[in-house]
Amino acid sequence: MKRALPLIAIALLAGCSMGPNPKRPEPIIPRSWPQGDAYLRQSEATLPTVAYRDILRDPKLQAIIERALAGNQDLRIAIANVAAARAEYRVAQSDIFPQLNASGNMTKRRNPDNSSGANIGQGGGGGVRTTYQAQAGVTAWEIDLFGRLQSLSNAAFDQYLGTEAAARGVRLTLVSEVANAYLQLAADRSLLAIAKDTEASASRSVDLTTARLKGGIAPRTDVRQAETILAQARSDQARQITAVAQDRNALELLVGGPVADAELPGGIDDVDGLLAELPAGLDSGILLRRPDVVQAEYQLYAANARIGAARAAFFPRIALTALTGFTSQALSSLFQGDAFTWSVAPSAQLPIFDWGGNAASLRSAKAQRDAAVATYQKAIQTAFREVSDALARRGTIESQLTSDSQLESSARDSAFLADASYRGGIGTYLTALDSQRSAYSARRTLIATRLEKAQNLVRLYQTLGGDQSIDTIPADRAR
Repeated sequence: MKRALPLIAIALLAGCSMGPNPKRPEPIIPRSWPQGDAYLRQSEATLPTVAYRDILRDPKLQAIIERALAGNQDLRIAIANVAAARAEYRVAQSDIFPQLNASGNMTKRRNPDNSSGANIGQGGGGGVRTTYQAQAGVTAWEIDLFGRLQSLSNAAFDQYLGTEAAARGVRLTLVSEVANAYLQLAADRSLLAIAKDTEASASRSVDLTTARLKGGIAPRTDVRQAETILAQARSDQARQITAVAQDRNALELLVGGPVADAELPGGIDDVDGLLAELPAGLDSGILLRRPDVVQAEYQLYAANARIGAARAAFFPRIALTALTGFTSQALSSLFQGDAFTWSVAPSAQLPIFDWGGNAASLRSAKAQRDAAVATYQKAIQTAFREVSDALARRGTIESQLTSDSQLESSARDSAFLADASYRGGIGTYLTALDSQRSAYSARRTLIATRLEKAQNLVRLYQTLGGDQSIDTIPADRAR
């Protein structure tokens, strides 16, 4: 027991990290969002965690998102990467502790025939001798006196947490992409409906101007001008049919399977009232929970831990090999007391001259840490810019939508009046044609603005970090 005390003391000292204390850098961003005409008024309250179901309240969209979270291949890849990173951390952690191995073997040896009567080895003359051995012990266990292995384990753990944050980022992006694809499909279906409506109206105008031409009360130019509107509407209709099909293909790729017609929106009108406003009162510190920022932070911690491993490389490595076992010439007496053997072989390795390799490794680790700090700061600054852009658009989109709605209403009324005037023989067809074109353009512009408003809400949800839960990844926070 007295002989074991020094070894126990060494083991208790093991694991002292030589790395610098990890500390989150102070974000280089303002504490509040920019203010002005382009921005909504912000309060100083902290933004609560908001799930996508709180914002995207369309039951059809929620069902599609759930299917995407279960079947999207990118998310599956991200989850597999988390599992791999977790396993790598377990491997690094296991290196800290001694590994106990057991072995057994049997040796048969033939002694030479000793016809002269001289003793050759134990047991005298020729014959076959059988030896049995059973051993258990610790082989080359490095006592982590200076924390090299612990630093590598900490780095692997932080890398694992960073990979988990990246998976949450993939989940957040997936939810946003599904929502945007769903909204784009709704808008394109509305544009297709407008194109069909315009085609029907243009077809009636062609019939009317043709009849007036035959009656001698309209020039041929009126017919040709009516035909241009009809051709444009048919062209737009073909384009929108393609766009709707491509939107559906994109949505099915995100979901990872087919999407039925009953699950899709009929138009932008179907989803307009099913999007809730995101609470906008927040401090810019909320960005610290964005998945990409969290990932950059853990990568910084991992780089910091690797500095400790590089520093520990300058100091001796102490290894211990201890074996105990039994050796016997008879299997029946293998585990008897006289057959017991043991050995202890401690060793130490001290770097004396390595041509600057350890010093270069330390400088490399510090440089990687500095790069990780810059990456972390850039991630926060990028996040701040993205949220500010989304808030700036949020602050003006409502005014634009109101103006576009008034424009569409006035353009429609103008087109109706101009058409009635032409049919009554008062106005010219050129005036009616211009009014139709303006109304058609105004309707398409209104759809585009409504789509932009909805997607801006999704963008704001995404840039703020969204909800952080990812049920398929085990939460393992214990080192």
